[in-house]
Amino acid sequence: MTNSPLWLSQTQFFFSLGFLGLFLLTQTGLAWVLVYFKLRGRGGVQSRYVTAYRFWVRVFALAIIMVMAAAVPVFLQFGSLWPGLMGKIGNVASPLLAVTLLTVFVFKSCFLGPMLFGQRRMSDTAHTLMVMLVATGSTLALLWVLMLFAWLQAPVGAALVEGEYQVSDWHAIVFNPVFFVFAALAGVIAMLTAGLMLMGVTARQSLHHVIDEADRSVFKTGLVLSVAGSVALFVVMAVYGVQVAGHQPAKAAATAAYWVSGSSPELTLFALPGTDQASNQAVVSLPGLARPFLGTDDIGAAMGLDRFAGMHPPVALTFWSWRLLVLLAVAVFFLSWMTLLYLRGRAWEPLALPQGWRKLLSFCQYAGWVVLGVALVHIWYGQLPWVVHGAITLAEVAAEHSSDVLFAGLLAQVVVSVLLMAGFIQLLNYSVRYGVVPVARRRGRA
Repeated sequence: MTNSPLWLSQTQFFFSLGFLGLFLLTQTGLAWVLVYFKLRGRGGVQSRYVTAYRFWVRVFALAIIMVMAAAVPVFLQFGSLWPGLMGKIGNVASPLLAVTLLTVFVFKSCFLGPMLFGQRRMSDTAHTLMVMLVATGSTLALLWVLMLFAWLQAPVGAALVEGEYQVSDWHAIVFNPVFFVFAALAGVIAMLTAGLMLMGVTARQSLHHVIDEADRSVFKTGLVLSVAGSVALFVVMAVYGVQVAGHQPAKAAATAAYWVSGSSPELTLFALPGTDQASNQAVVSLPGLARPFLGTDDIGAAMGLDRFAGMHPPVALTFWSWRLLVLLAVAVFFLSWMTLLYLRGRAWEPLALPQGWRKLLSFCQYAGWVVLGVALVHIWYGQLPWVVHGAITLAEVAAEHSSDVLFAGLLAQVVVSVLLMAGFIQLLNYSVRYGVVPVARRRGRA
């Protein structure tokens, strides 16, 4: 971890991967929200949902553009930062990446165009089908990527033979137990991201102008998604913790800052992990509650960081990223449920909320991004120093670039990403403030 070029390579790739993840989950969450709006607005009976669809399909289109822009650096960095990786895992990764690209190609070339530009030329049923197919394609593309990412965490179904993985069981790879946890976590965060964005945007609209029935329906949809997602997040995080203990005991020990194997495993709420002293300072803990979240050896003893001879993730970063994720989950839970309890019996009217609370909701409209970012920090850096857990380290496949070159690349990546994100936020805020220009009618269809 003291190798500066390797650390810069890891940070640059993490930044690219995280930026892609933000908009990939935003796109997926909004895709299914649009399906809901289309189904509720079928035939124009619920016209408020038609209005809601017309606004949010534009936000979805912006997210699509951001995903396309963010995906390019990730694929380029596979070869520029980790040139030795595909030679070792190509037999596993290549088919999964190929089917991902095929899914994206089919989804974009066949269904996305009619969804965005063909509504006036199609029947309502056919257009609704297009929206559903786009949501399905977006979800499938995400799942293929998660399948590969899960296999890197738990490489089952393939064996390393003469420096190259040979597939022995595709069923084990596809149905990797870690994959289901990652898929559930991605689904819940996508739900939270969409829900908080719907609530936050409507709250911001209510601060600028009078809202209508369409805005109220959007707010209620976002509130339901946020409430359900905030509960599901705790469940998925608990299951994820148990899975990490079984498949990545070093990450589990780092998450708990558990140093000495066999000692009483306490659930550490707060501590200052010290790698040099292999101990914790200023500890606040609960005795005996950490055992389900720690790996065990053949005799059932809890495995501490002393078992991994320095081949464990950065303890402080892994430890604190998990606790920050828990705090964020608590904050989202509190925000969602307090809003629900306040509006119960008030006809779900956003204007019934105090102005200060609506400003808070507006401020938190991108809180789902923060949750995802912290979760990715824990997952990515908690995997170190391995790229394929227990078999291949990042140092083995990293390119030999100087620190200056890597720092310049990281700086350029950060600048471009910040500009793109600022553009997305600016366009969304403009639409919130001034609304969407109605589409001209043609041959009697909207």
